[in-house]
Amino acid sequence: MIFLESLQAYTTAMPSKQARVLILSSVLVLTGVLNGCAQREQPRALLASTFEATSQEAQAMVVTANPHATRAGELILEQGGSAVDAAVAIEAVLSLVEPQSSGLAGGGFMLHWNAKTQTMTAYDGREVAPAGTTPTLFLGENGEPIPFLQAKNSGLSTGVPGAVAMLNLAHSEQGKLPWSSLFDHAKALASNGFDVSPRLANSIGLYNGRLIPKTREEGPLDVYHYFYDDQGQIRERLVNPEYAATLEAIARDPRAFYTGAIAQAIVDAVAQTPRAGTLTLEDLASYEAQRRTALCTAYRGLRACGPPPPSSWVGVGMMLGMLEHSAFPSDDRNRDWATVIEAQRLAYADRDQYVADTAFVPVPLQGMLAPEYLKQRAALIDPQQAIASVTPGDPWPFEPVKTARRDYGRDTTIDHAGTTHFVVVDHAGNVVSMTASVESIFGNSRMAGGMILNNQLTDFARDPFDDQGALVANHPAAGKQPRSSMSPTIVLDQNNEFVLATGSPGGNSILAYTLKTLVGVLDWGLTPQQAVDLPNVVARGNVVRIESDRATPEFIADMRTRGFEIKESAGENSGLSVIQRTQAGLLLGGADPRREGVVTSVPAPSIEQ
Repeated sequence: MIFLESLQAYTTAMPSKQARVLILSSVLVLTGVLNGCAQREQPRALLASTFEATSQEAQAMVVTANPHATRAGELILEQGGSAVDAAVAIEAVLSLVEPQSSGLAGGGFMLHWNAKTQTMTAYDGREVAPAGTTPTLFLGENGEPIPFLQAKNSGLSTGVPGAVAMLNLAHSEQGKLPWSSLFDHAKALASNGFDVSPRLANSIGLYNGRLIPKTREEGPLDVYHYFYDDQGQIRERLVNPEYAATLEAIARDPRAFYTGAIAQAIVDAVAQTPRAGTLTLEDLASYEAQRRTALCTAYRGLRACGPPPPSSWVGVGMMLGMLEHSAFPSDDRNRDWATVIEAQRLAYADRDQYVADTAFVPVPLQGMLAPEYLKQRAALIDPQQAIASVTPGDPWPFEPVKTARRDYGRDTTIDHAGTTHFVVVDHAGNVVSMTASVESIFGNSRMAGGMILNNQLTDFARDPFDDQGALVANHPAAGKQPRSSMSPTIVLDQNNEFVLATGSPGGNSILAYTLKTLVGVLDWGLTPQQAVDLPNVVARGNVVRIESDRATPEFIADMRTRGFEIKESAGENSGLSVIQRTQAGLLLGGADPRREGVVTSVPAPSIEQ
């Protein structure tokens, strides 16, 4: 693989006025990964670096979790494309080079800010459960949930993919370049091949490769044969002509994904044993992505926005609201962290209890974000002493319009980590913050059309009943979208000027990862990269997980003295991508060193273009 290990080797080759690079953490330098592609140009980027882009030099920026994807977005912006154009190209590449995290056979949420019309739009490409889905989808003959790995590596877990429909809907409203022109970079990579990155190789071999079926009794072997050679070794280079053909068909007509040969291949893969699913051609043909009103909340004179349910962004909004009603920030960083931890615990408790697909379940959204309710929840926070046991609050009385209340059982959902996130700011000031996923690592470990299929239905509660026998809100049902932790975020100031775009992969931890960057930049005055580099601290339930390889022993000890039950963890699965616009009009980018994150600034297209 071609991975440069010298910053000097990179910077000496970089054009003189492309960008000023600030290295704010000691990380590996990763570039030159386009080996074997038709175009060997390297992105103007570094792994986990912060870029300042002046208005004279560059008014646009791309941050993704993979250098190939960053390059794809960069190429589109260089041609004068919009942020959505770049997003289409980026996700087409991620589907190929980061298949453990997301793909066109998965789904996601896109948050878009249109600088000209001053409108914030949430595009919903979340998967939908097939018509044959029942609440007992993942229960075995004994009435107990089947083991997660069996559920994951099955046709039962596959929802109707929404990524292509969502990208097409967004492009029809926000695109500039022709749809057919947005897949060229991905097609070249699929046809010519690409080197397997360290993170992809690590994901393939994770848990001794147990996530991927190796025998026919475990499941279809197409994913195994794609990643492993005849000697059982992980391939160093992948070529995927099937995916190139799929992209060619989608480029001509995006509905080709949902009808015809591609749709049939998806249905056939899902129907394979063991544990065949019920997905049909009718399920695929009837899928429609949704344009939704973004969910926004005030925070210290700013406006933070994200997607509504089935996204869990309301939890991020709640955390911000509780912090604003607390003595936060203070001049004591550890005290601040303790307050952040408690805000997380309280918001997660409410998210877990109430958030599900609003077409099926009444969700007290306005009550959860009501200032008086958040003030009530924040009053429970004492940064000197942890709450003994956190339970859900009651936001229903704070709903301005009384909806049909229903008291569902205590949530049983187990949300596994996976997913990817990227952010784009184009030359017109339009912004995309997008999180996409196939759910768990390598989705359901089945392939169709060169794509790995999703296992998003395991984002439902596999056990639809709590220990009292009550139905939980996030139970499986036909046509229902499973709850998602994906929380792409965009922040605006009082003048509707873009301030910050952020988000992360990481399953349930997404809310905590995203919050860290929000308070890091907005409250603690850090750059995006400094905020990303902070230790991840995730507080859901009564256990607080702290990233021990980034946090000091003194910090961990201090949190314990405050009464928190601490679990030290190394190698957190975040993949944050962040862009900030400073008051001086500079763009600052930050990418997560825990993955293969890359930031690039993009000069304005030449007049000839």
